[in-house]
This record gives sequence, structure tokens and C-alpha cells, in this order.
Amino acid sequence: MKTIDLPTNSAEVNHLLDQARQDDLVVRLADGSEFLLIALDEFDQEVAKSRDNPRLMALLDARAAQTATIPLDDVKRRLNL
Repeated sequence: MKTIDLPTNSAEVNHLLDQARQDDLVVRLADGSEFLLIALDEFDQEVAKSRDNPRLMALLDARAAQTATIPLDDVKRRLNL
């Protein structure tokens, strides 16, 4: 994901950003191209950065593919519970 700093003197852009603070927007151009404009909070930014991390995504994919489990009784025994 790329971050672009915009000048604050564009009334049209500021109007769109104000609307996006209230609700997600789909911006449609005359050629039919569409873009999603949403307000991000810190959690959203962290999720986006995580998705851009190939090593983390590979680890999560590998973990999700694991099918082996340990029965609860075995876990309790191993932890002396």
C-alpha cells in the first residue's frame, strides 16, 4: 500500500474526504473505473501493512493448512493440569 500526502487547499478533494469519514465511498470516473475511498483507523492500517508482508502471510497460510490437533486431555497431561 502506498501513502500519498494531498494538499489541503482542494475543496473537491476535502469534500470527498469528509464524506468518506462518514461512510465508505465508491468514486466512479467517466471511463467507468471505480475506486473505494474509506477512512482508516490505526487497526485498519496495521491490517493493511500485515497483508503486504509476504513472510507473515506465508506463515499464516502454513498455519492455516495444518490439520493436526492435540486432544485436550493430552494438553492437560503435558501441562500437569
